[in-house]
Amino acid sequence: IRLILVHYKVGGTGMDVRSKARTLPGPVDDPSKLPKWNFDGSSTGQATGDDSEVILCPQAIFKDPFRRGNNILVICDCYAPNGEPIPSNKRYNAARIFGHPDVKAEEPWYGIEQEYTLLQKDTNWPIGWPLGGYPGPQGPYYCAAGAEKSYGRDIVDAHYKACLYAGINIGGINAEVMPGQWEFQVGPSVGISAGDELWAARYILERITEIAGVVVSFDPKPIPGEWNGAGAHTNYSTKSMRSEGGYEVIKKAIQKLEARHMEHIAAYGEGNERRLTGRHETADINTFVWVRRGEPRRVGAGGPRHREGRQGLLRGPEAGVQHGSLRRHLHDRRDHHPLQAI
Repeated sequence: IRLILVHYKVGGTGMDVRSKARTLPGPVDDPSKLPKWNFDGSSTGQATGDDSEVILCPQAIFKDPFRRGNNILVICDCYAPNGEPIPSNKRYNAARIFGHPDVKAEEPWYGIEQEYTLLQKDTNWPIGWPLGGYPGPQGPYYCAAGAEKSYGRDIVDAHYKACLYAGINIGGINAEVMPGQWEFQVGPSVGISAGDELWAARYILERITEIAGVVVSFDPKPIPGEWNGAGAHTNYSTKSMRSEGGYEVIKKAIQKLEARHMEHIAAYGEGNERRLTGRHETADINTFVWVRRGEPRRVGAGGPRHREGRQGLLRGPEAGVQHGSLRRHLHDRRDHHPLQAI
């Protein structure tokens, strides 16, 4: 029995996803038993032309919702031929930190709310919007139903089903405040698996929108003006936070995050200054505040069970968002740092 293995990884921009496929002689369910592969890094912005070999190392396996059967999707990270992680490999440091005994003992949980916008391919304008014009003001679109308020649900539901088939811990979906904008949630997932699952979900979304002839945008503010942007709010807790006295642990962790606020903002990717303006359910990018809904950091209203990082925005590498917050909490140190197939 032969199967198709699709290697996929993050490209040189930190947000593009690249993939290539190969045939294997039989089923494999352990990434350590999969062969390494290679690609031309000079074509992805991850190596120079005179030394372009980059090695793909399998790290996580998901069922392939497009080919189905025994076929698999494999998330990989990237290394130079000498074994060193290349600069765009953010997973490497994250895996080191999540593998630390102290971190494992704390069982870090993540729930990531990934927002995105669906755009018409030829115009880069949100689907459902009049060409060159605007829909009615925000208000009736959030979690809405109806052809005049909800645009793209067939794509969203196909993605939801595909993620469930793949084995991704996808928690749900909803329409967002701006028409044509949606959200899916990954988690709760433990440690590095949250980042792997989010990237797998992003890849599947790219593939489904490709089939549909629609563009998915992860831009923090795709439409200027009186329209909400898009984020990837990161809900996070450790075992200590979820235990008796956890509220005090949460407050201490927030103080550590505050001390390195701008360092973390820089790690979250480009364009966030267009979204974090203090308007449209955000705080100003330079201001660290917490507790109230609509601010960057908040503690769950149901009690001290989680902390939500509302500035964990979606253009940054997810492993960087994860291990940045985790090392502040536990170590407080710097790190040198288809549609038919469904």
